Amino acid sequence: MSKVNKLSPDAVILKPHLTERAALGEALTKPVYTFVVASRATKPEISRAIKTLYQVTPLKVNILRAKPKRFVYRGRGGKTAGFKKARVFLPAGTKITLL
Repeated sequence: MSKVNKLSPDAVILKPHLTERAALGEALTKPVYTFVVASRATKPEISRAIKTLYQVTPLKVNILRAKPKRFVYRGRGGKTAGFKKARVFLPAGTKITLL
């Protein structure tokens, strides 16, 4: 059996992902927050990290990967960094203070 390396809550949640789409999407009807998370973080680890860091129990966690995007700048090709983000759904009436 392989040993599973558990990440600390600070290593799981890297930063909040504050965009217009994240703020105005479902957030108007439900408390939904988006975070950039570690690339190897799992849903249970993210849920535990939210409980530890913000003292709130999430209802569910959705994970998605933002793929790297290619670009050309001054004739040279490159790509942006891809990342993993988590959408955290909270019970009605609960909030997380991010700033």
